[in-house]
This record gives sequence, C-alpha cells and structure tokens, in this order.
Amino acid sequence: MIEYEDSQSKATILMEALPYVRRFRGSVFVVKYGGSFMDSPDTAVRSRVAQDLVFLHFVGIKVVVVHGGGKAVTKELQDRGLEANFINGLRVTDFHTIEVVDEVLNGKVNAEVAEFVSSYDCEVKRLPGKDILSCQKLEQEPDLGFVGAINKVDTAPIQEALENGLMPIISSTASDESGQCFNVNADTVAAEVAISLGARRLVYLSDVPGLLSNPEDSNSLLSSLPVDQVDSLKNEGVIAKGMLPKVNSAVDALKSGVNRVHLIDGRLPHSILLEIFTDEGIGTEIVHAN
Repeated sequence: MIEYEDSQSKATILMEALPYVRRFRGSVFVVKYGGSFMDSPDTAVRSRVAQDLVFLHFVGIKVVVVHGGGKAVTKELQDRGLEANFINGLRVTDFHTIEVVDEVLNGKVNAEVAEFVSSYDCEVKRLPGKDILSCQKLEQEPDLGFVGAINKVDTAPIQEALENGLMPIISSTASDESGQCFNVNADTVAAEVAISLGARRLVYLSDVPGLLSNPEDSNSLLSSLPVDQVDSLKNEGVIAKGMLPKVNSAVDALKSGVNRVHLIDGRLPHSILLEIFTDEGIGTEIVHAN
C-alpha cells in the first residue's frame, strides 16, 4: 500500500506539471546560472541544476544559459598575486583583470557549465559573450575600467543553436568595436539576451531563496511581486546590495516584453522545476502590474 501511495503522489506531481509543460513548450527561457554553488567543491548541486536545465530542454522548452563566475575570477587573480577590487558590488576591471576575466569566463567556467549540461546527453553550444554581445564602456564615476554596457545582442548564433536542438551556454563578457573584451554584469547580460530573444521567462539562479520582505528572516519570502511595487521596496531597503542588479534587470526585461522573471535558490534540489512546474512555486516571481 505504501508503494502504491508513493506512486500516486508521483503521478499527482506529474499531472500538476502537465498544463505548464503544454503551455511552455516551444517557448524561450533564459536562465542566469550563478551563485556560490558555482564554485563549491561539491558538484552535486551543479549536477542537479544541470539536470533541471536538461529536463526543461527535453520537454520542449528552448533553454538559453547565461553564466557569471566572479568568484572563479577572484580566485585566479589571487593565485596570480593580483588584488580584486569592487565598487558598489561592481568589479574594478583594469588591464590585468580583464585578461583574467576573458580567460576564466570565456574559457574555464564556460567549458565547465557546458560539461555539466552535456553530461546528461544534452548537446550544447558554447558561445563566449564577447563573440555575440557588443558593448560600449560603462561611463560612471568612479571609473570601473573595462566594464561594458551592452548595446546589441547578435541573436543569430543563439537562434541557430536552438534550431539545431542545442542549448547555448553564454558567458558574461562583451566586446567593443575594436574587439576589446569587456566585463559585464551577468544579471544584465541575461536580461539583455532575454529581451533580444523575446523570451517568455527569465530565471535568476542564486544562493538566496528569492526576495525577502525581511532580509534577516528566511521565512519572509515574497512569492509574487508586481513590478509596480519594486520602487517602494527599494526605498524601504528590502531590495538592496546584490539583489539590486537582478531586480533592476528584471524590471527592464518585463518592460521590454518578457512575461515573468523568477528569482530562486539554485542550491535547493530541483528548484527550477518546482518554480516552473508547480502551482505554488519555490522562489519569487516578478510579474507585470495588474
């Protein structure tokens, strides 16, 4: 009887997912792959995330992955005796740092993310951001060096990969007219890619549960947030620090046609599937105002 009840429970979960599978089949989902789990020596979390991405792919969702890798860059800088500097959460990227960013993000990290996904029999297409994202230098004071603001996404290689049944894996770099590589915030890259592709969903994976009304209380999760309430939460300090670039990018994406944006904890087992294919979800969804 216990085995039968377990089987019935599994069947119920599958039936709950069915309308979502039907609704999203053929849609483009952009997933920003980031958080502390990217750099953990425990590969189990990354394996589970890869499984979720592959599941989305095999039920007919066109998945595009955008990744960061800031901690890997910082570690490589330290190994070379170079200091990592940040201003308001943004990396100061001098000439030596951009060389490391180029090598680590477009090489090591991109290859690692692709390897995890392809290990589950899903073919991938590695796309260094600098090859498909055009940028100009981000002008601000103080100067951040080789940090870019995206002005164009070449969607043709991404679309070609999707049409061939491949999952694009894109790093968060871009290049200017001269071909110089620039560092770009991965949350911003994900939003710009989602906007350019007309994505239905933009999913941010990180190492926090989502948006918390009380940042000190993990039980204060905001499961759904209308976009017109974002400014008031910023003013109250609820949305701050590392959440700011995510939420700002989410707002831009929603204003440019993306249907919904999800903020979820990539460390939780199968959090992507629970957020996308269940009625209650597990993280925060930012939605258009009613």
